[in-house]
Amino acid sequence: MEKTNMDFLRELGIESFNQGISTGRHWLGSTSSTIPSYSPVDGQLIAHVYQTDADGYEAVIAKAQEAFLDWRLWPAPKRGEIVRQIGEKLRAYKEPLGKLVSYEMGKSLQEGMGEVQEMIDICDFAVGLSRQLYGLTMHSERPGHRMYEQWHPLGLTAIISAFNFPVAVWSWNSMIGWVCGDVCIWKPSEKVPLCAVACQKIVAEVFTSNQVPEGVCCLVVGDREIGEKMAADERIPLVSATGSTRMGKSVAATVAARLGRSLLELGGNNAIIISKDADLEVSLIGAVFGAVGTAGQRCTSTRRLIIHRSVYEKFKEKLVKAYKQLKIGNPMDRSNHVGPLIDKDAVGMYLRAIDACKKEGGKFLVEGGVLEGSGFESGCYVTPCVAEVKPDSAIAREETFAPILYLTTYDTLEEAIAIQNNVPQGLSSAIMTLNMRESEYFLSHAGSDCGIANVNIGTSGAEIGGAFGGEKETGGGRESGSDAWKSYMRRQTNTINFTDQLPLAQGIKFDL
Repeated sequence: MEKTNMDFLRELGIESFNQGISTGRHWLGSTSSTIPSYSPVDGQLIAHVYQTDADGYEAVIAKAQEAFLDWRLWPAPKRGEIVRQIGEKLRAYKEPLGKLVSYEMGKSLQEGMGEVQEMIDICDFAVGLSRQLYGLTMHSERPGHRMYEQWHPLGLTAIISAFNFPVAVWSWNSMIGWVCGDVCIWKPSEKVPLCAVACQKIVAEVFTSNQVPEGVCCLVVGDREIGEKMAADERIPLVSATGSTRMGKSVAATVAARLGRSLLELGGNNAIIISKDADLEVSLIGAVFGAVGTAGQRCTSTRRLIIHRSVYEKFKEKLVKAYKQLKIGNPMDRSNHVGPLIDKDAVGMYLRAIDACKKEGGKFLVEGGVLEGSGFESGCYVTPCVAEVKPDSAIAREETFAPILYLTTYDTLEEAIAIQNNVPQGLSSAIMTLNMRESEYFLSHAGSDCGIANVNIGTSGAEIGGAFGGEKETGGGRESGSDAWKSYMRRQTNTINFTDQLPLAQGIKFDL
């Protein structure tokens, strides 16, 4: 394989050895070992990042607490102006950062660029939000009284992000948190630490030039131990964690034990229902992109197709033909559709899921396997596969972060929705239909039980304007758009008496 041109690392200030702990303006030293970052694209070592040690963690928390006392007093629109400037910096760095995302994580270059664009979009959203942190006014039952509510910053927000979106999910949390007046401490996935280092450097340029208090933007790189420390830290009122359901349950229990808040974005096992009244060409594009985009490593990846029996054979034929046309290879090459899995552990999970499916009697229409030879030296490239399974298949109820697509049939819409909902996860869902009654039923109380429900688009590709998140084992969190900002603030109800009397609520009399 031809060696990848890594000039983008120089543009982003990435060196052979990088500090993994920062308070915004300064990088702190560490006595801990380093984390090597290997690219799943070609198996090459990109660089090392020093892990955060105990002293460094305490220094970050102390600096963040100090910064909050100042940052919370900045007017929200002024905080929004800082975020606007971050958006401009991201526009300037879009190409090198997008390439780093693609190379370190393994997603296609188009998706890497798209992830940076998502960061830019959330900056734009947050700038507008900085002038719209609204509270309500209420009528008091007592004469001469006014009631209203207002929202105050929470304080320290811990952001624990996953490898599959190395930069976007952090931006959803941090940009919103910053305009709300919070300070943010980011623990990225140890599988993609360089993306975090690059983002920290970009943001530091803006913060330094605007004299933003040091500690508003902090970075701690490390393994699970650092995440556990953050979850248990009573100085951090909010922990926003993205990852597996297993991880989320641990974080939720630890944070709840100290009566803190957790915002969880966990597993997804997303289905598309393909109706007898569907546009099959649109359905095909939505299903294939949803299943193989990011090599099936999105929390919103399409993992199940529930297809009406009358169009099953016709659609199956189209799907198999489309899969045979997929190009698998270096994601930095724009002509390829599918890149590698993140590492060999992910490959192992993929192979175990295929084996489990076969043991259950699943029939593979498109066989899977690990690719070898020239261009696949990293050992992380696999073939996207398709299997027919029974509606109650056990393996189809599990989330496997890999490009495995399960097909089953249905006869009635109620049956299809029951199959879709009969999984522990509840993130994203979709129906392909031109029948208005079907689409409305799917979106009704009796329909999808997911946090995201789409009509005539796939399960992935959420826009930042809507609140993102899901139900059941997906964790119930909401990030990004709509009123998700309320997670990062505390609500306060205020009552003002502007009379010379003191009437009590509920008509209670208390005379002295």
